[in-house]
Amino acid sequence: MRALVTGCAGFIGSHLCERLLADGWTIFGVDNFDPFYDPAIKQRNLRGFVDNPRVTFAPLDLVDDEALRAWWAGIGPVDVVVHLAARAGVRPSIQQPLACERANIQATLSLLELAARQNPVPRFVFASSSSVYGNNPQVPFSEDDPVDHPISPYAATKKAGELLCYTYHHLYGMPMTALRFFTVYGPRQRPDLAIHKFIARILRGEPIPMFGDGSMSRDYTFIDDILDGVVAAMERREGYEIINLGSKNPIRLDEMIATIEAQVGMAAKIERLPLQAGDVDRTFADVTKAARLLHYAPQTPFPDGVAREVAWCREIYR
Repeated sequence: MRALVTGCAGFIGSHLCERLLADGWTIFGVDNFDPFYDPAIKQRNLRGFVDNPRVTFAPLDLVDDEALRAWWAGIGPVDVVVHLAARAGVRPSIQQPLACERANIQATLSLLELAARQNPVPRFVFASSSSVYGNNPQVPFSEDDPVDHPISPYAATKKAGELLCYTYHHLYGMPMTALRFFTVYGPRQRPDLAIHKFIARILRGEPIPMFGDGSMSRDYTFIDDILDGVVAAMERREGYEIINLGSKNPIRLDEMIATIEAQVGMAAKIERLPLQAGDVDRTFADVTKAARLLHYAPQTPFPDGVAREVAWCREIYR
């Protein structure tokens, strides 16, 4: 089996490539090393698999249609596209909305043109986000809930990506699965995300920012559980579906900090700050549909997942 994985040098993408290689897949990976965060981090992520003879890697920008078409012509047919590449993050999207739109909408459209119309691929998996739910008053968040009120450019681009996927499914019949990820964490997590950032700062004796009173909650989902859902979605061969992938166990911000403190063995120095624009009050995944269609069943308790990320952070920051 042959998979094209975009964003393969990122947090989720690098883990997925290693998982697929262990399962016998051949990987065609692309990543543009966007300087949103240090490209050296992505280079480190690649080390675990890029030299495997079943991996073909290209440092490509998906918006560069000519380069993408030329590379695609050289790799031959693939069985599935997993589109993980994006400019992620709520707060960065507010600061640089045009960069977010380019990476998340233009790149997705460019890829769909190739994968659905010009070089039809049997199936396509798109990485969406729980951010599309905005400040949804109803919990847990269901795929049937309205998502017409995004509160950040990032959320709006992810909703746009879902709509583009549906359009190309309708026009060309390609089976499409849009996966709404809920706050993925674990080893290799991006350095700007809370769990990684808090662990690193506590280890260095630096203060951590706590926005609000600590009551905000997130449905933190460990990377291994997310991979189970992604791999199962890669096998779907019909229709268009939007599916939540979460832990179905929201954790308050103050509880998250306490869990990190316990696993690190050090108290945090907390800097209390006001809430930031674009942040939602809570996320909480209804994974009923994922269980039914993907046999998805998250297994990792939050303290265990944090312990594994702490161990990884100790290694890279020692």
